[in-house]
Amino acid sequence: MADPIRTTALTLKAGGEDRIRALDLTLSARGTTVIMGPNGAGKSLLLRLLHGLIAPTSGTIHSTGRQAMVFQRPVMLRRSVEANLLFALRRGPYAQDAENKCREMLTEISLNTRAKQPARSLSGGEQQRLALARALSLGPEILFLDEPTASLDPTATLAIEKTVQRSADAKTKIILVTHDQGQARRLADEIIFLHNGQLCEHTLAAEFFEAPTSQQARAYLAGQLVL
Repeated sequence: MADPIRTTALTLKAGGEDRIRALDLTLSARGTTVIMGPNGAGKSLLLRLLHGLIAPTSGTIHSTGRQAMVFQRPVMLRRSVEANLLFALRRGPYAQDAENKCREMLTEISLNTRAKQPARSLSGGEQQRLALARALSLGPEILFLDEPTASLDPTATLAIEKTVQRSADAKTKIILVTHDQGQARRLADEIIFLHNGQLCEHTLAAEFFEAPTSQQARAYLAGQLVL
């Protein structure tokens, strides 16, 4: 099991500006953490820092356990749906039973009838479901998701959310960036709210939506512009 994720004075400078400003965070090893905030708040940058895709300018990150990440725009290999998933399965904890696990996972995400189809011919929602299954096939203890349902229709969004919730119920730590307040209400156990790279709130989801303490969060939830 992964340990709690901790950051100390986590800072990222880019273009002469502080994009992430001295964040001190402790995230539990279980449950779903949703990162919210207006455009330019630093949400995706924080996700990439936590996953180790970019290095901080200063500060520290303590994170253990296997990790995987799903981006807003999935990248499909130039091969079939089945082969995309098998590529990951053969490199993870299911390698010894990759073909059986592949069939099981494709059925779970309703792509079993598309197994031999080129992955790049799938719809956006289908590609995102495949990308999520591919990430989960690595057996991550921490799963990072960057706007995984942006631009998807409600049916595709629901399918993704069900898979994310099943993963959380199976004790995978979920860290999710979203602009969708409804999605955050449905999935989040806790909320991190950022504004201009600063941590404004880090609290239980129910408390955040019922009684946000920062002016920025109150404005954001009210649909106002947050400058």
